[in-house]
Amino acid sequence: MFTNEDMDSVFQALAHETRRAILDRLRDKPGLAVGELAASFDVTRIAVMNHLTVLTNAGLITSQKDGRTRRLYLNAMPLQLIYERWIDSYSAHWLDRMSLIKQTAEAVAQKSGKT
Repeated sequence: MFTNEDMDSVFQALAHETRRAILDRLRDKPGLAVGELAASFDVTRIAVMNHLTVLTNAGLITSQKDGRTRRLYLNAMPLQLIYERWIDSYSAHWLDRMSLIKQTAEAVAQKSGKT
């Protein structure tokens, strides 16, 4: 079960620009080695490792050992759960409202076109 504490750790992880950039890189290149990832940032390898720890604790990345190399992967499930909590439940309401606005605008346009 995805708890409020889990959600807090995801938001905390996403709050830092470098961590978001790491997630972008892993989305674009799944299985990126830690060394390759660290080399693409202007911070120390230790700083990247600290960011990876935060992302791992939040459940946003997973890793797999490949010999002496650790391969990293984006785990989008926590983001999906957050999306489902807020966006899915609200999107139906707003889509209904947008449909009503569209219908009203079309009715007004049709009425003014006949006059």
